[in-house]
Amino acid sequence: MSDSERPLNFLEHIIEEDLKNGFSKEALRFRFPPEPNGYLHIGHASSICLNFGLGLRYNAPVNLRFDDTNPAKEEQEFVDAIKRDVEWLGYKWDTERYASDYFQQLYDWSIFLIKDGKAYVDSQTSEEMATQKGTPTESGTESPFRNRSVEENLELFEAMKAGKFDEGKHVLRAKIDMTSSNMLMRDPIMYRVLHKAHHRTNTDWCIYPMYDWTHGESDYIEQVSHSLCTLEFAMHRELYDWFLDQVVEKEKVRPKQREFARRNLSHTVVSKRKLARLVEEGVVDSWDDPRMPTISGLRRRGYSPESIRSFADTIGIAKRDNLIDVSLLEFQVRNHLNKVAPRVMGVLNPLKVVITNYSEDSEEWLDAENNPEDESAGMRKVPFSKEIYIEQEDFREEANKKFFRLKLGKEVRLKNAYIIKAESCTKDSHGNVIEVQCAYDPKSKSGSGTEESLRKVKGTLHWVSTKHALKAEVRLYDRLFTDESPDTHKDKDFMEFVNPDSLKVITGYLEPSLKGSNIGTQVQFQRLGYFCVDPDSTSEKLVFNRTVGLRDSWAKIEQKN
Repeated sequence: MSDSERPLNFLEHIIEEDLKNGFSKEALRFRFPPEPNGYLHIGHASSICLNFGLGLRYNAPVNLRFDDTNPAKEEQEFVDAIKRDVEWLGYKWDTERYASDYFQQLYDWSIFLIKDGKAYVDSQTSEEMATQKGTPTESGTESPFRNRSVEENLELFEAMKAGKFDEGKHVLRAKIDMTSSNMLMRDPIMYRVLHKAHHRTNTDWCIYPMYDWTHGESDYIEQVSHSLCTLEFAMHRELYDWFLDQVVEKEKVRPKQREFARRNLSHTVVSKRKLARLVEEGVVDSWDDPRMPTISGLRRRGYSPESIRSFADTIGIAKRDNLIDVSLLEFQVRNHLNKVAPRVMGVLNPLKVVITNYSEDSEEWLDAENNPEDESAGMRKVPFSKEIYIEQEDFREEANKKFFRLKLGKEVRLKNAYIIKAESCTKDSHGNVIEVQCAYDPKSKSGSGTEESLRKVKGTLHWVSTKHALKAEVRLYDRLFTDESPDTHKDKDFMEFVNPDSLKVITGYLEPSLKGSNIGTQVQFQRLGYFCVDPDSTSEKLVFNRTVGLRDSWAKIEQKN
């Protein structure tokens, strides 16, 4: 379904109503405003797709604005990572902006509010302010510093800016209403003192604006028409509008804040604090560990931008928070990679098969289709020889009629190759099968056109030639948590639900066509799943990450539970 054909979401209905009521389409402007204090995750991806998707739908500009007002937590590393993620998802921003671009303007407006009697310097401790702010059911009480003179407030605020006070000594508060039912309106803090270098302004400033003061005014400066936030900011809208009331000029666009619901993903956490804990405590290797829900982690695991955009489009925009099953995200990546990923053969749990009637000195290079979903993908050559590997689980000495793989006395077809029949097997001292002896039908070669090549057998196995096989490290990633909502248990720490089997590292044996594969190359190991080349790969050693299996292996497990 094209973007123009799908039903409008409720935010688009709001925009359409604004246009119907005379708002100029040329004045539409959106923004994606991340704070550069960590890596973006799958929740941010939905917001990116929403804002940039609206830009595409209405042919309107979208700003990338970094809300960088807390130098204690923000770094250039995160700015760079965010830009990389947005570009990787396939979007281009109109202008790159920073809240720090507006520090002087925000300061000037604050001076205006002080002179207008709408802001004051408060010298209480944070504990005293918390007490006098009241509760949701009880009104707050006024600060003893609320009625300082304009002159004293200007003098103190200038001294705050000049760095003459320690952190926590004074704050600037808006003078609104200490009896408001909305506690955010009870004289919110606008500025605090921070003696920390900023990643862009260095030590030019010793005071930094709070989010609520910064966000709406930044939207106004940039002439953003629709400021879209998640539901936790719904109570902030009244304050957003009050701050705008103080500065908006009639002839300019007044931003409109509207809220949409978060889409939480099962079997994961997206709190930056909790993600940081996973990294700090060594549960994962880094922020881009393929088990992490960060965009960089998903990219490294092999998720495609197309699959993430499709996921965001499928879950849509809603007014209520809900939990989305991660299997929907996994379905989207399977669906996309099925169309574009080349098929190759790899064996992850090898069992040697010796073809007794195939010449020791012979080998063939057989034709294999790269992707049956894409005719333009062409063909490749796969080597065949006397000794091959198949998967251990593809052989049994004895099995019932429902086992259609290799068993003694029965036939299977080797993918792109021949029909073989198991004749005997060799075991080690523990009774484990270590080798299977088979005979092949030389007239049954796939694609040869002979009557034998068209003979039907029920099982088809993937395989690799032992003497041509590439050894590779294969990282089998699984869901990071065993519980669908690991961070919602009041009596348990989310770390208790970490999946101990979220990563298994094994040696795989792959067909030689994969030699020299570039980092990020995505393939389907036939019958096993989708994999991609990890950045840890070198010319001497390939490393593959499992992106996702061919089927949802968790569905049966969860049905049993």
